[in-house]
Amino acid sequence: MTTKNDVLLEVKDLRMYFPITQGLLVQRHVGDIKAVDGLNFDVHCGETLGLVGESGCGKSTTGRAILQLHRPTAGDVYFQGQNLVTMKGEALRRMRREMQMIFQDPYASLNPRMTVGGIVGEPLEVHNILPPRERRERVQELLKIVGLNPYFINRYPHEFSGGQRQRIGVARALAVQPEFVVCDEPISALDVSIQAQIINLLEDLQEQFGLTYLFIAHDLSVVRHISDRIAVMYLGKIVELADRNALYENPLHPYTQALLSAVPIPDPEVEARRRRIILEGDVPSPANPPSGCHFRTRCAHAKPICAEVEPEWRDHGGRWVACHLVND
Repeated sequence: MTTKNDVLLEVKDLRMYFPITQGLLVQRHVGDIKAVDGLNFDVHCGETLGLVGESGCGKSTTGRAILQLHRPTAGDVYFQGQNLVTMKGEALRRMRREMQMIFQDPYASLNPRMTVGGIVGEPLEVHNILPPRERRERVQELLKIVGLNPYFINRYPHEFSGGQRQRIGVARALAVQPEFVVCDEPISALDVSIQAQIINLLEDLQEQFGLTYLFIAHDLSVVRHISDRIAVMYLGKIVELADRNALYENPLHPYTQALLSAVPIPDPEVEARRRRIILEGDVPSPANPPSGCHFRTRCAHAKPICAEVEPEWRDHGGRWVACHLVND
């Protein structure tokens, strides 16, 4: 039996660089887009780790690199004690049964030429799970689990709403009974009224099947609701990782403080007294990030050392922060 103290996934110095090339006839490598640049964190069995940050900071790329949909440039990803980065072929294919992904856009992630039965049943066929006669029953069972009519099995994706399509995506992810699921902004393309339904569904499924989530999002209120711990990402790096209550009550990194200052509080008196932190300037290019601390160009408290030395990823009483100001 596993407990929440057991580490299911361990990420060490994960890097995902995309090459920049020039030239028509001869392609020359002139640089790299550093989408993910040296991540270190772990995920415990049965927990939900929220991953937040502004658009383009590398959240989705992190999830894909963990699942080896993008083969990392460097670093290691240990799942159940085995290094996924060194796995290839059949060994990696077998391991994929334990790891699945719920994609961001339910309109683009479902094949319009396949029926719902074919979409949800495809993982069972790929991994040769159950005899063909029993797969139809399993698909109907999965549709019922996610709140859809099991007799919709012969319908096509265009016959469903956005929320129903995302439920189909959830059913597909559950088909092979995984232990770890990457939820890549699963509600960002849905109406607000439908978002709560999908969040509640994910929570119910986690309790029912003992799932472990990496929940990627940019809505901080949703992440606080569903996550046990939260990692804050900026320009390819995680700048703070802490328990959700500790993070929201006392953010240590200046970027986390700025993010949380933008979350509205449903109390007029508290909202009137609160100071909003407005970040100056634009996000630097991941192809040419600033020296030292990546956030220093927008930080109101930056010191000379921030431009010279990259801050160390350090443990501060159970929460991890990369900031010279906190290290002091």
